[in-house]
Amino acid sequence: MHRATSEGYPVLVTAPYGRDGESVAALLEERGYRAQVCADLGDLSRRLDEHAGAILVTEEALATDLGPLHRALEAQPTWSDIPFILLAGRQAKRHSPAEAVRRRLPANATNVVLLERPLSTESLVSAVASALRARQKQFLIRDQVAELDAERRRLSTLLENLPVGVAFVSPSGETQLANPAFRRFSPEGVIPSMDQRAQERWRAVDPGGNRIEPDGFPGSRSLRGEVVHGMEFIYCGGDAEIWTRISGVPLHDDNGVVTGAISVIVDIDEQKRSQEALAAAARTLEAQVAARTADLEGALERLKAEAADRERAEAALRQSQKMEAVGQLTGGIAHDFNNMLTGVIGALDIMKRRMAANRYDDLGRFMDAAATSAQRAASLTARLLAFSRRQSLDSRAMDVNALIISLEELLRRTMTEKIEVSIAPAADLPAGIVDANQLESAVLNLAINARDAMPEGGKLTIETRVANLDEAYCEARPGVKPGRYVVIAVSDTGVGMDRETVDKVFDPFFTTKPIGQGTGLGLSMVYGFAKQSNGQVRIHSAPGSGTTVSIFVPAAEAPAQGDIRSAGGDVHEGSGQSVLLVEDDDSVRLLVRDVLEELGYETFEAAEALKATELLRSGQRFDLMVSDVGLPGMNGRQLAEIARENHPDLPILFVTGYAENAAIRAGFLGTNMAMITKPFQIEVLSAKISEMLSPP
Repeated sequence: MHRATSEGYPVLVTAPYGRDGESVAALLEERGYRAQVCADLGDLSRRLDEHAGAILVTEEALATDLGPLHRALEAQPTWSDIPFILLAGRQAKRHSPAEAVRRRLPANATNVVLLERPLSTESLVSAVASALRARQKQFLIRDQVAELDAERRRLSTLLENLPVGVAFVSPSGETQLANPAFRRFSPEGVIPSMDQRAQERWRAVDPGGNRIEPDGFPGSRSLRGEVVHGMEFIYCGGDAEIWTRISGVPLHDDNGVVTGAISVIVDIDEQKRSQEALAAAARTLEAQVAARTADLEGALERLKAEAADRERAEAALRQSQKMEAVGQLTGGIAHDFNNMLTGVIGALDIMKRRMAANRYDDLGRFMDAAATSAQRAASLTARLLAFSRRQSLDSRAMDVNALIISLEELLRRTMTEKIEVSIAPAADLPAGIVDANQLESAVLNLAINARDAMPEGGKLTIETRVANLDEAYCEARPGVKPGRYVVIAVSDTGVGMDRETVDKVFDPFFTTKPIGQGTGLGLSMVYGFAKQSNGQVRIHSAPGSGTTVSIFVPAAEAPAQGDIRSAGGDVHEGSGQSVLLVEDDDSVRLLVRDVLEELGYETFEAAEALKATELLRSGQRFDLMVSDVGLPGMNGRQLAEIARENHPDLPILFVTGYAENAAIRAGFLGTNMAMITKPFQIEVLSAKISEMLSPP
């Protein structure tokens, strides 16, 4: 069966003489194509919509008013360039039949194939097949561009809401993009070094106390190829002076040529004011202590004051370190997401230009580039959720030994030939309460880190054991509860780390790998996953002695369940079942609705819970409800309770990007409920829907 036929795109046929139209339609139906016979061009124009596959028209049909056809083509979407197959009669007196007949069509019919009669059946069928393949590519481009456009809007929303000012500039210093946090300091959007009033608005001094000129600002230096981290400036452009920290990062092409830069502005005014206030308080205290050094009471007061001073200094230091960590996290997020946004935005812009010029032959390369950037962004978001302990976990009693053993072949392929892989499962190991997919990801992350730590070869060992943590152990380690735990330890014989490095390994965006070879979120993700699973992570390492990372997860009292790790597969299509879609984001709702309809489901949609409630109480039969968790006014779980009042056996599939109350699925989901996480692939959505609609 032809692909175009399975998707229901008909060939519109107009041949006014005799039964020519019915004959052509019958021929196409025999070859597996859908065909609709139109009485004339007016009838064809009324049937022409964006779902039509191609138009087959004879020369004789063009002898009527072409106005309706012209208007119908003008009403087509911008991506649509429907193929025409024009059958012309051969005439001896006509010197240029192709051009003469072609001119009879409206000027906006640009995708035309002219065939002269008589012609063979195979020639006609071949032309129809070619036209439908070209049309199918248009549909594919339409869907992919819509998906990429939605992804770009989501990433742009993230950039717009970052609390850190970010601006992209061209090699000449012209601002290409600046978010609201950046425009707070520069309403015109220009970076400080390019501001005509830079001397008035921005003030900074070098270590020698000399004022820094705009040529030495981070923006100017980064456009010269220099990475500039955290120069402190006083912003004087408002009602009050504000302390800021400005960074500049150059952007390079594959040849190392600077193609622009990223400017980042962080408001550190509160931090600096606190430091200044603390310093002033310290000076006042020192003066008071100096005045009372004559007697014993003064000396005692001085000792107390010094103790208080140290305590405040330590609190200020902790606050400063916390702010530095936040700055490092947001700076890393801004850097990585801006790189990914550049890949998505740039590819979409090029595709729009090429589509406007009707150049479709090389769009796949740019689609792949944009899709790769979007997938990297999704992966980064997943790691951030893991680090923040807000990812959606499906924790169940799992056979940890079986899971580790199933990874052995993958681990051996991942390691180099110089690395020996050893799996040492403990006997009689109880089940662990854990999300199987996240544990698998954590083990693979640790294995890859171990491989990179053994460039000259060595041994990777993954072992399991049981640990009973008592009260004394947990009192010395806040956040750990006493009890029985299943431990998964990943050890290597690599270069190891010193104590200073070990203290930083769980910090976000900290990495010991060369630039470009690691995001610094791998161990942060492992740490966040373990803590969210009510467990912990322990690391032991020394230079030259290798490293061991141990993941503790609670041991289960019940026996292990089957392997529930999610896996990709074929797309599962429906058969007309009715689905209620509830999603407040217009872009996501549009995408999911189109996917559901593409899969063969009859879809009813609602942008908020109140509309969904009306549909649920309308008497309409629904086979499934797909709902976002985070809805305005009423969340998805509350809506599910209302749905069950009217449809007690209704399967409900939740879709979430981040919802704190849904972080642990076992405590969130009820009977015949399931959850998938955004962003998701069509295969995952179709498989989950098929699973929920299948009879038990």
